[in-house]
Amino acid sequence: MNQFRLWAPAASKVELCLDNAAVPMGKSANGWWSLNQPIAPGASYVYSIDGGEPLPDPRSAWQPDGVHGASRLVEHSSFPWTDGGWQAPPLSSAVIYELHVGTFTREGTFEGVIARLDHLARLGVTHVELMPVGQFSGRWGWGYDGVDLYAPHCAYGLPDTLKRLVDACHAKGLAVLLDVVYNHLGPVGNYLSRFGPYLTDRYSTPWGEAINLDGAGSAEVRRFLCDNALMWLRDYHFDGLRLDAIHAIFDSSAVHFLEQLAAEIDELEAQTGRHLVVIAESDLNDPRVITPREGGGFGIDAQWSDDYHHALHTALTRETTGYYADFGTIADLAKALKQAFVYDGRFSKFRNRVHGRPQERLSGSRFLGYIQTHDQVGNRARGERIGCLVGPELAKVAAALVMCSPFVPMVFQGEEFAAASPFLYFSNHQEPEIGASVSEGRRREFAAFGWNPDEVPDPQDPATFERSKLDWSEVEREPHREMLEWYRQLIALRRSTPCLLDGRLDRVRVEFSENERWLALGRGRVSVACNFAGTARELPAAGHRVLLCSHPSSNVHGGKLQLPPRSVTILEAD
Repeated sequence: MNQFRLWAPAASKVELCLDNAAVPMGKSANGWWSLNQPIAPGASYVYSIDGGEPLPDPRSAWQPDGVHGASRLVEHSSFPWTDGGWQAPPLSSAVIYELHVGTFTREGTFEGVIARLDHLARLGVTHVELMPVGQFSGRWGWGYDGVDLYAPHCAYGLPDTLKRLVDACHAKGLAVLLDVVYNHLGPVGNYLSRFGPYLTDRYSTPWGEAINLDGAGSAEVRRFLCDNALMWLRDYHFDGLRLDAIHAIFDSSAVHFLEQLAAEIDELEAQTGRHLVVIAESDLNDPRVITPREGGGFGIDAQWSDDYHHALHTALTRETTGYYADFGTIADLAKALKQAFVYDGRFSKFRNRVHGRPQERLSGSRFLGYIQTHDQVGNRARGERIGCLVGPELAKVAAALVMCSPFVPMVFQGEEFAAASPFLYFSNHQEPEIGASVSEGRRREFAAFGWNPDEVPDPQDPATFERSKLDWSEVEREPHREMLEWYRQLIALRRSTPCLLDGRLDRVRVEFSENERWLALGRGRVSVACNFAGTARELPAAGHRVLLCSHPSSNVHGGKLQLPPRSVTILEAD
């Protein structure tokens, strides 16, 4: 006997539809409807509200026929897990690898990712972060327009296949994080408003209506999202979540949704005895997001550090369009390395207002540092990676600053071997008007960066998706093999050097020259000397020896470091 429960507070009648038979459900408290009904394994079902068209279950665990199809039950307890002794490493010692299931391999499936786990283990990363896998419209897309948040995307594989992927990661010593989207829903297959007040017009997001987290009926909406987070962690054994764009989560409640979510995940952590983490993407530059609840914060474990990315990116590329207009000096990069937030109550030209507030007591381990992410590559008109923009020499400098920074480093798929394939924005909406709207919207967005709209690949063109897939044959040939070895050495150095793991921002030392375009980062006994310029530099290095260098002619002689153009040298005090 299966129990079916549905929240539909405004409905007068709710029916469970099985094999063309409509079975009435009984109404209980707080707008819930329920029914105990036998159903064969693998059978499909839908709901009808007040005699209307059949709709998939908002909490559907499996949508084998896509966002408009019928729902199917999944028996989570039957999966044969083998990770009973697994424990994720602490975030402070992590090296995170972000990947997109659909383009990480030619197959574009969960099974395809499993086949490449040995590469990630040899690379030395500790955590694999999957971009969103909740069911979305079409066969391919980034996943941020999901609508069936409880169901793994059917084109990637079965729910049990996703579990096999997590289980296989744990067997290889890799923790697994999942990117989830709780700020909006996709434009196609979004039936939630037919059931209840899941959305609100009191706020708006860049992607459509906001989630109702503080209006009438919001208690059950919050429960819907919290239960979703707990499901991924409990039933799929994920080790943590990455919360997409929390600056677009609007909540005026006394207890913010993020605080509630973090508290409930902490409770699950205590119940299971498994280390669980929550990482936010935040454009707020508000330290309260990652301040413990005992200190008046939301209790999120860490956040992405876009200020660090922007400062590093502009120091390398000299780009000043769009949001990069707020950055561009080596002084900005130095400040980011020491304080994480560059905009900490400072006037932002891009926003035309003061932005952020200072953070003074938080560890660098509460911030993720990176030079490439799905956003920072994919939101370029041509999806160029950093090596395409600045060349391999400066790409190596960027990698060293990411791996030796006081922040938790993150690598985007293919970055480690200087993948030649771009990562573009792609979608597969079957509705012509939606597809056309997405394509036109991307052209307008890129125009703000000064990019020619006519050069923007059409997101709806299947070739845009195909071009974004990694070519794994590259890892066996130059120059990709050389970059891969550089990343392996950097990751091994970070993981074996205590002073690179302490996250102590008060111990970070930075010297630089704006005119000569060099920067030296000091962390304990380790120093990272970076030359962004096209001419050689000579820096003091008495009592130091070279640990790693990106250029063979870099050396210490007569107490001076000879630093070739566009190079980085990592030194240790004798």
